[in-house]
Amino acid sequence: MNQAILMEINTDNIDFMIHGIFSINFFGQEVWITTSHVCILIVMAIMIIFAIVANRKMKKATDVPDGFQNIIELIVEMLDNMVKGTMGKWAPTFVNYISTIFIFILLSNISGLFGLRPPTADYGTTLALALITFFMVWINKFRHQKISTIWKDMTSPLPPWLPIWFPINLISEIAVPVSLSLRLFANVLSGTVIMALVYGLLRIIAFAWPAALHVYFDLFSGAIQTYVFCMLTMTYVTQACDTDD
Repeated sequence: MNQAILMEINTDNIDFMIHGIFSINFFGQEVWITTSHVCILIVMAIMIIFAIVANRKMKKATDVPDGFQNIIELIVEMLDNMVKGTMGKWAPTFVNYISTIFIFILLSNISGLFGLRPPTADYGTTLALALITFFMVWINKFRHQKISTIWKDMTSPLPPWLPIWFPINLISEIAVPVSLSLRLFANVLSGTVIMALVYGLLRIIAFAWPAALHVYFDLFSGAIQTYVFCMLTMTYVTQACDTDD
């Protein structure tokens, strides 16, 4: 009986799934616009509006900055220092991209504070971000390293003419986007599920105290996962760019 009641409560009150809003016909295929797409568009709209306002503000920047100009300069300086401290001489090339995904992932992770379902709780979002990193790594490998050097790394620790370890090293390379995407996805989704359980099972008494859980799952954990994803991206890309030749 208790189990049946619990299942009924779960069905009625707990909802952390992705829902389709409407579908469109795209070259004969039914494509659904989901809650994740809408949340991504909201996050992107916030970023674009902020960028436009910040750009106009900095065109009229003063020697003695006011409050909003201080915020802009603080964000830019923080992101520049983070990228420069990790990527060194390669920082100017990638600072714009790293800063963009940092802000996007952070806003996505903390969007649960505003009643949205975090886009990063959808594996399609995190996998796309991880695949961008994966292709950036390999594009920069071919740009900055010789083919012979890449082949030597892929057959290491054995000599290049004995590629027994090539399949294992290939699997380890393919595992990079998988591990990047799953780490971010699992951490954000776990927080989303836990908060859904809190509000679904304890909705009568879940009045003010869940705010402490939001601070951890949305703010603290969200910021940590954002930093980890960007730090790993910078590390992988820097290793691909650096060469001893």
